[in-house]
Amino acid sequence: MPYPNSMQNSIKQVEATRKYRMDHPFPRLTAEEKAKLLEMYHPDYKPEGKRELRIGPNKGEPVPQELAEVLEGEPFVDPDKVNLDRIDYRTDVLIIGGGGAGASAALMAESQKAKVILATKLRFGDSNTIMAEGGIAAATEPDDSPVLHYLDTMGGGGYKNVPELVEALVLEAPLTVKWLEDLGVMFDRLPSGSILTHAPGGHCRRRSHSCKDLTGLEIMRVLRDEVRNRENIFVLEFSPAIELLTDAEGKCCGALLYNFDTQEYLVVQAKAVILATGGMGRLHMNQFPTSNHYGATADGLVLAYRAGARLIYADAVQYHPTGVAWPEQMLGQLITEAIRANGAHLVNAQGEMFINELETRDTVSSAMIRECTDRKKGVRTPTEMDGVWLDTPMLDLIGGKGKAARQFAGIYRRFKEYNIEIDKEPILMYPTQHYQNGGVKMISGSGESEIPGLYLAGEVAGGVHGRNRLGANSLVDVFVFGRRAGVGAAQYAEKITPYGPGTLEHLRKFKKEFSDRMDVPKLRSPILLPDYINPERKERKYY
Repeated sequence: MPYPNSMQNSIKQVEATRKYRMDHPFPRLTAEEKAKLLEMYHPDYKPEGKRELRIGPNKGEPVPQELAEVLEGEPFVDPDKVNLDRIDYRTDVLIIGGGGAGASAALMAESQKAKVILATKLRFGDSNTIMAEGGIAAATEPDDSPVLHYLDTMGGGGYKNVPELVEALVLEAPLTVKWLEDLGVMFDRLPSGSILTHAPGGHCRRRSHSCKDLTGLEIMRVLRDEVRNRENIFVLEFSPAIELLTDAEGKCCGALLYNFDTQEYLVVQAKAVILATGGMGRLHMNQFPTSNHYGATADGLVLAYRAGARLIYADAVQYHPTGVAWPEQMLGQLITEAIRANGAHLVNAQGEMFINELETRDTVSSAMIRECTDRKKGVRTPTEMDGVWLDTPMLDLIGGKGKAARQFAGIYRRFKEYNIEIDKEPILMYPTQHYQNGGVKMISGSGESEIPGLYLAGEVAGGVHGRNRLGANSLVDVFVFGRRAGVGAAQYAEKITPYGPGTLEHLRKFKKEFSDRMDVPKLRSPILLPDYINPERKERKYY
């Protein structure tokens, strides 16, 4: 028996309500109902989870406590003790980050005849991109258009998105899907041969293009092969950036890397730099579990902030509704929104629907938290965590026998390892920290930051999604702006001759501001890898 006896009675109630639920869908919320739900239950609205920054370009603005710690952390190096005269590498474009944004930027920069170095913290491809399940959004269907995609994205972001960036996103999305298809990405297809699409939460049309529930993995399979086979792209693995380099005019002109294997510093001189470092999920904001990969520790935010770049919407964190709550070994792992788009219901311990599954992610997460706290209708696990059911057997009931195992093969296999068959039993969910809605301010559709020579791509950048991201918009963001940043950086680099001498002068200014205003910081940053051993953190429960 995969679930303990204490949870079996609730599962029977879920089974008993299926027929009723199929005939009585839960209504969509009004704008007023949604606003009230968010204000009462979404973690972003809890003031105790934030504090104001005391130094830097965003001084006085509230951000999550955990992010403030790393932004105000002790620098990894002393600028007076680092030898920058010995140049280890010179390149036209340095890309920091080896996920989808970094890989696509590398390919496009190389296509502009630039020499490229891609430096990544872990192995090339270890990233949130490779873990993306649901799909990539683009208006490719006959009844869809970029205009509708634009309106959905703006509405999902609370109309706080930067309009020019959203325009670039939706106009280039279909071209990006075609680019990936031409490179060899094997998207799901209908018997007719056209690409299968579905409608994630917050989208008014079917516009998510998937590769079963392994979309990011399939895309990175193709992109890694492409990058490895390009003569002018050199990949440095296990070499995270610990500081950017700037010249006398404040332009970005390289980075200081730290090689995990040799424990040596590497000085890379570059004419342009692209930050593609991803997000901050492994900081565990508000002590939530996370769906993020091991290296998502806000490094790019720290590096850019110290160099003088402003952050936008850094206080806005996305909690994906469907993170695994049981079994505990899978805590926080993402369950794609596509399961709900294909008919699985979210229900409480009594088998009651309490939200329309395809509301925006912030709304659904808030409703789940409400169900488990104020309404006391969550399902309690043996480890004393509460969750709600995702009724996955609905997939086969609606789509025919074998739908769950065929369309969601990765999820089916993962649960099967714990003797849970998702086509026969529901699975237990609780929101998991999933995405960094804000980030370093991007000032143009070419990925430019406020620092000349520094470009942005992917989750590290802020402005595209406003205060909340719609499902399937992350992968399209990664590849649209990865491609654009690659071209923009290469064209910028072409105008730069010779290489500028790199300095850490911006770091000296940051340290002076720090010493003038603050006590000794509690940690060193960028932290590079999450700390699950430190006694201070050992007692934390990530939920």
